[in-house]
Amino acid sequence: MSLNPEITDWKNKTVWIIGASSGIGAETARLLLLKGARVALSARTVASLQTLAETAAPETTLIAPMDISQASEVEQAFNNIQAQWDTPDLTLVVAGTYQEMRAWDFDRKAASKLLDINLNGPLNVLDVLLPKLLKRAKGGLGMVASVAGYRGLPKALIYGASKAALINLTEALYFDLAPKGISVYLINPGFVDTPLTKNNKFSMPDLMTPQDAAKALVKGLEAGEFEITFPKSFVRKMKLAQLLPYKQYFAAVRRSTHL
Repeated sequence: MSLNPEITDWKNKTVWIIGASSGIGAETARLLLLKGARVALSARTVASLQTLAETAAPETTLIAPMDISQASEVEQAFNNIQAQWDTPDLTLVVAGTYQEMRAWDFDRKAASKLLDINLNGPLNVLDVLLPKLLKRAKGGLGMVASVAGYRGLPKALIYGASKAALINLTEALYFDLAPKGISVYLINPGFVDTPLTKNNKFSMPDLMTPQDAAKALVKGLEAGEFEITFPKSFVRKMKLAQLLPYKQYFAAVRRSTHL
C-alpha cells in the first residue's frame, strides 16, 4: 500500500516547482505541463524560467522568481502564486547546490552558503507553506535530497550533511503531515546529468539524463511513493552500503572511489 494517495490526473492541479530553471526541476515542469498541470516556476534565473514558460500555454505557467536562501523572496513569490492561483496542490523543492569539499579544504563561508541553499532554503519554504497546507488539510510537499545523504562520502563534506538533514526533516514531516491529509515525498536521486554534476571530476555510476530523472520522479508521485529514488540500480547499492558496519563501509567506499 502506498504511503501517499495516488495521483491519477494532473489536470486542474497546480504545482509549484522551486529550482525550475534547469536540470530535474525544468524537466519535471515540462513533463507536468504536458500532463495538463498548471506549473508555477521559481528559481533565481528569470531568463531560463521565461524560456521554459514560452513552451506552454500562458494560462498554465506562472513565473515567480526568487532566491530560496532569502526568506523575504520566498514569501513574495509564494504570495504572488497565492494571489493568482491560490495555494499550490503540490510543492516540489528541487533547488540545491553542490560544492566539492574535503577536510583540508574546509571553508566556513562556503559551507554556510551551501547550507543556506540546501537546508535553510527548504525551511524558508516550510515557513510560508505549512500554515496554508495545515489550514486546508490537503495538498502535497516533495523535498529533493540525495542518496549522498545516506552516509558520509568523500568530497561531500558539507553537501552530504545538508542532504542527510533534509532526509531526516522530510521523514519527520511525514509523521506530522500525513495524518492530516497532506502528502509528503522524499526524492533521493543518484547521479543526474545537470549543470552541477558537469563539474564533477570523478566517476558517476549510472548517470541519468534529466528527462529520465523527471519521468522517474513523476512516476513515483503518481504511485504515491514516499521515497522516490532513481536510478534504481545505483540506489540499491547505496542502500546496501547503509547496512555495512563502518569498517566494511569505509573500505568499500575507498575501493570504489580510490579516495
